Amino acid sequence: MNFEEAKKITLSLLDTFNDAGQVSLKLREEGLKKEIKSDNTPVSNGDIEVNKILTKKISSLTPNIPIVSEETSANKDVKNLKDFWLIDPIDGTRDYIENRDEFTLNASLIIDKEPLIGIIKAPAKNRLFYAYSKGHSYEIVNDKEINLNYLTNENKSIKAVSYANTLKPEILKIHNDNNISEYQKMKSSYKFCVVATGEYDLYAAEPRACEWDIAAGHAILIHAGGSVEDFNGNKILYGKKDFLNPSIVLKSKRLSNG
Repeated sequence: MNFEEAKKITLSLLDTFNDAGQVSLKLREEGLKKEIKSDNTPVSNGDIEVNKILTKKISSLTPNIPIVSEETSANKDVKNLKDFWLIDPIDGTRDYIENRDEFTLNASLIIDKEPLIGIIKAPAKNRLFYAYSKGHSYEIVNDKEINLNYLTNENKSIKAVSYANTLKPEILKIHNDNNISEYQKMKSSYKFCVVATGEYDLYAAEPRACEWDIAAGHAILIHAGGSVEDFNGNKILYGKKDFLNPSIVLKSKRLSNG
């Protein structure tokens, strides 16, 4: 897929993400219907409705590219997926259900097992992030497109985000190796976005979660000049067995260039 195609597809999805974000908030205000899935994680009618909105639009734009979504079984048994969409209609469902604000809507186009396009909407924070090529990673701020590559935090302390308040020894070592001065617990793929903007500089986690949780944020961060690797410095690829993630280390542009 060439640059212009990737750009056109991405920009064609932004209104859909904004609309789906508003739907997610409206359904929450009305009172969500909740269930527990077989993996003991929650799902709501908000997750399902957002999934319908996103998959319908994406299917219309790229009808020949398969979609893998957390909330459906379609294409999850297909072997050797190389070019496909990964969708997590609502990442951070528990936070969504509990009326917190860090949940996100996510989609990523994987080309040759690597994330090319990434779109993340954080409806409760009114933030929209997207990327479609190296050097082309953006946030919409006050109706203006801000290129994340041009943001800098050189004079700020080096801070991390974490999925837990207490760090495991292997995570603490990574923090120490990168001179982290403080860290903040944060949920969902929103972590990728704040590392891409330089508000924070690092996130590290042992193997956990699934590919649809990280793919969109991966694209946004690397196209903003940051890096995404496993604990051994290896590139993270997509379409793995059961779509399970390896360990992961996110670094901002500042740390990646340091």
